[in-house]
Amino acid sequence: MPALLAGTLAYALLSFFWGQNGVWAQKQLEAQKKVISARTQEIQNINDDLNLEKTAIRDDADVIAAYARKLDYVFPGEKLVKIKGLGSAKSLVYETGSVLKSVPVAYVSEWFCKGAGLVVGLLLAFAIFLFDVSYGVKSFSKKKRFETIEGIPVYDVAQV
Repeated sequence: MPALLAGTLAYALLSFFWGQNGVWAQKQLEAQKKVISARTQEIQNINDDLNLEKTAIRDDADVIAAYARKLDYVFPGEKLVKIKGLGSAKSLVYETGSVLKSVPVAYVSEWFCKGAGLVVGLLLAFAIFLFDVSYGVKSFSKKKRFETIEGIPVYDVAQV
């Protein structure tokens, strides 16, 4: 009985702390959740900035004129002066966020937890058996044991 309990306890502890749904796996998932939440907030900020810029390009005449000048457009009557040696207008590149790949969660497999519980149970059962043999509780001989009361052997004889 103690061996069965010890094996079950070993299995339960391994599963609880290092199993697929254990404490270790849960902490890994929480860390991934924090990273995903931070990236989601970054993407939301980028989206807000782009929506603000879209509104400005659509509605604000000064912003429209600034973008038109970047593309070398001019108003009628306006003169454009180009200086040699200067680079062209900066191309519009928008930040879209970064790719985030999920990381598989590491855990101890269920069969390992069950196997470890079985091994612990069998080892404890074997240790208990050896303990019983060494103290004479169990014996390999076929000699019948009998009880003694103050030095007088007592035999279990069937009554007729």
